[in-house]
Amino acid sequence: MNRIIDISLWQLLLAFVFILIAHASSLFYHLGLNRDIAVGALRTFAQLFLMGYVLTFVLGIENIWLTLLVFAVMVVSAVFIVKGRVKEKQVPYILPTFLTMLLAYFVTTLFVSGMIVGTTPWWEPRYFIPTGGMVIGNSMSAISIALERLFRDMRQQRETVEMKLSLGANYREASDDLFRNAVKAGMIPSINAMMGVGLVFIPGMMSGQILAGTDPLIAIRYQIVVMFMLVGSTAVTSLVVMLIVRRRCFGSGEEVVVTTE
Repeated sequence: MNRIIDISLWQLLLAFVFILIAHASSLFYHLGLNRDIAVGALRTFAQLFLMGYVLTFVLGIENIWLTLLVFAVMVVSAVFIVKGRVKEKQVPYILPTFLTMLLAYFVTTLFVSGMIVGTTPWWEPRYFIPTGGMVIGNSMSAISIALERLFRDMRQQRETVEMKLSLGANYREASDDLFRNAVKAGMIPSINAMMGVGLVFIPGMMSGQILAGTDPLIAIRYQIVVMFMLVGSTAVTSLVVMLIVRRRCFGSGEEVVVTTE
């Protein structure tokens, strides 16, 4: 008979051994990551417990507006994390990034939850929120990487871009290589994950379902859907955000507005 083995509080605290190992490594090699490790560990602990209570409440009520509110809060939180990673002050990228993420993530989650999985209703929180969370988390990292790459290359290759503009190229032609490199940088982690899934590592969703007693073959089907979903959503959000933000790196006369700091 399959059963879920409970983890006591003391057993949970024992997992902090891994955080201590990371701390010791940072201290010994002077990596300067101790504060980030400590803050990350505390936030993981607090945020996951908070989300656990929120999900318990949401799943018990099963209200569409509450479900969508939780989804929107997750997207807003992701945007703030992106803003914290991408230190850009000259190009206004936050609003287009937020709107793109909100629309793309909603459509992706709706398609997977409502059509592929076939939940009824389509906003069933037990499926909609976890699916949305996976899409948001994965694509958030991709957008951060792509934005950082675009802004960095625009500054480092500003003279090359301006030379192309002076020779008659429009802003698209002048920044084509930078645009493609930024999108590729954002998509590579998801593609690498798809290459190694099942052979190099067993993903969290599949592992969780198996630990919960789900038939491994059913868990595999869900994981395949998730992997394809993540790659597709990453491609769409990275492309759209990069297209909009790249245009904002140029003025109305297609002059470069990104300056070296």
